[in-house]
Amino acid sequence: MKSLPHKKRKHKHGSVAPIGVTFPKLRNGEIAAVATGGDKRNFCDSFRANSVRVLFGLLEFSGHLHQTSKLFPIVQETFRTAGMQAFSARDINESDAMTEVCLRLNRSLIDATGRAHACPAFLGCYNEDLGTVCYVNAGHIPGLVKHSSDFSELTATGLPFGLFSHTTLEAGIIALEPGAAMIVVSKDVVEAESRGEAFGLRGVSASLRNFDGESAQDLCISIIQAAQQYSRKAKVHELTALSLIRRIT
Repeated sequence: MKSLPHKKRKHKHGSVAPIGVTFPKLRNGEIAAVATGGDKRNFCDSFRANSVRVLFGLLEFSGHLHQTSKLFPIVQETFRTAGMQAFSARDINESDAMTEVCLRLNRSLIDATGRAHACPAFLGCYNEDLGTVCYVNAGHIPGLVKHSSDFSELTATGLPFGLFSHTTLEAGIIALEPGAAMIVVSKDVVEAESRGEAFGLRGVSASLRNFDGESAQDLCISIIQAAQQYSRKAKVHELTALSLIRRIT
């Protein structure tokens, strides 16, 4: 997919910008993602599978950058093709459909690399009619959901992609009440350090708790900048955040 131009936000620890793909518009919410330093290790994408379902995903690659860049178009093609085929009908079992998408993504990564290549991933399908997210956490940093009175932590439901060809991942489902916000971040966000102590999920949770805006993009930016400010390093690369907000109607 051709990258689209975007406006960067300058920060003393580096630039923060929307990723180079256009995320779909939601009729009762907003989904967005941002990254720093021209992130080349973390793949992030979202697309509309049908009139009520939007798929999104964040995958993290390891290895040399020149090898990683070759995986991006393969992953996007598989993600979108498998997602459209599995989720296009209105009457489906979303958990089964998500498992099928994960199976095809996992195999495409193994075929592309020809070897074991651990790739933590977080994939989700937002159902606009129900306000629910069917998700798979393949050995990834837990996602967080802020409800009106508490938080939910979306922990791993299986192993990372790229390790075993027949790995089957279980899908979970969570309801987003109007006003709820979901955030998924790359590992470098939680691993940002200050005096030997990591920013961690605690830092992400605190930033999410204190966020009082309405924009999914601004939520991503606020959490990444909080991690940058916490670490106080001149350069903190490869930070990516993806957010989904269900609006109060």
